[in-house]
Amino acid sequence: MTTAATGTETQAGLVAAEDVLLFVNAAITATGQREFRSRAHRQRLSLGFLHAYVRINYRRLYAASLALDINDHNAVRIVRGLLEYAADASPEEKRTEGRLIAARLAGLPPQRVYRLFRELRAAKVNNRRTRAIMRDWLAARPDAAHDAVKYRAGLKAAVRHAHLRLDGPGGELGAFLFRPGGLPRYEHRLLDAWRRAHYEQRAVGELPFTVAEGFAARHGMEREAFVERMVPRMTRLERLRAQGQRPAAPGGLPDVDLTVMPLTRLALYVLSLDRDARVRHRGELTSALRAAARRAAGPHAGSWGRVAAVLDDSYSSSGSGEKRRRPLAVALACHHLLEALAGPGAYTPLWTTGTGDPLLVRPWGPTPLGTRIIDALEHGPERLVIVSDGWDNAPPGLAGEVLRVWRTRLDPDRRTAVVHVNPVYDADGFDVRRLSARVPTAGIRDAEDLPALVELARFSEGRTGAAELYAYLDRRVARFTAAGGAGGPR
Repeated sequence: MTTAATGTETQAGLVAAEDVLLFVNAAITATGQREFRSRAHRQRLSLGFLHAYVRINYRRLYAASLALDINDHNAVRIVRGLLEYAADASPEEKRTEGRLIAARLAGLPPQRVYRLFRELRAAKVNNRRTRAIMRDWLAARPDAAHDAVKYRAGLKAAVRHAHLRLDGPGGELGAFLFRPGGLPRYEHRLLDAWRRAHYEQRAVGELPFTVAEGFAARHGMEREAFVERMVPRMTRLERLRAQGQRPAAPGGLPDVDLTVMPLTRLALYVLSLDRDARVRHRGELTSALRAAARRAAGPHAGSWGRVAAVLDDSYSSSGSGEKRRRPLAVALACHHLLEALAGPGAYTPLWTTGTGDPLLVRPWGPTPLGTRIIDALEHGPERLVIVSDGWDNAPPGLAGEVLRVWRTRLDPDRRTAVVHVNPVYDADGFDVRRLSARVPTAGIRDAEDLPALVELARFSEGRTGAAELYAYLDRRVARFTAAGGAGGPR
């Protein structure tokens, strides 16, 4: 092989790696919803183009993204794309894709999977692999009767589309789905509770919470007493939502169990409270945030050495109507996680507004990232983490110039590792907005994913080859499929 040919292949590999990293950043951050600087339809158009481009040009890597920390919205889109365009894959690719799809579906909320099945039916995607995936996922569900009651339309569509046979005492599950009211009673306790709930209040408490809500409203049941009665039958998220809707006692917090909230969700909850509530309950809220951060840090706690963080609490961190305060919540959650990763006395936080009280942060003002980066580097950290949407505007471009000079003249040996994590997808750029080509940038949705994203971000620096990126993806795929989705991406 000639040198020119080798150089061409190397360049092609680098382009492919850049395209894949661009897509992964989008798949982590973008959900097709409105952001601070772009409307929902632009987000959807941009994201749709990226999915089509990467699926057509890098199908193997497109499928491998299922093993990464992408969000559920994009995971479902990838699964649908792989199944809808199955003819484009080789037999070996189909086998690998099948394992990835099965593992990812196992970790998705069931309502998302049933919605996907309905979309596949509407799109007339009915190949043998699709039917097998539907059959296997439904067979792994712990209680088909529970799904028939809670996700009736989704289960019914899946059974029809995949031509599945329903088992059950006397075939009553099929009768429940396709001939409701055809049997005078059901042997399965939950199916019969649904039948009785139409005329008997006592049966309402035996149903899943979201189903019981409709019957409770029909019977005119008092809301607070109903919710209290249903707590043992709620999922964790249902319990959190219901608790958050309860009125707070005078001077107190709503009845919410802070100890079970994941870190980013807890940060969102804290930011939803007014200033007075945060001040009154400072100790309780701060302790809960730090405990959640320690859980998220896990084995990495105290292992990152001296860490400085530049955290964006400018006005654009207010997000949008669909993602209210989410960029600021990610920054607040990252603040507490970085504190846990650095260890006692080794962490320096710098907010763009200059606040010294993270619990009271609010989105306001411009984004002087360049100035804050200079302040952070003066502390001589081993790691600098920048959490921002990348819109450096006070003055514009200063952050990129500071990082360029730092990398080329002041720290060419890279004694300080710098990484930028961005919680906002830029629809116009088909990526998260970057501060500098000399600093790796990764999209982030949940602060809990920060350690894994820092590892992934190093590939965007251009200092590692495409071969290392592909090897990294292969390892993630092997680990993810071996675990069947357990412990993998949420």
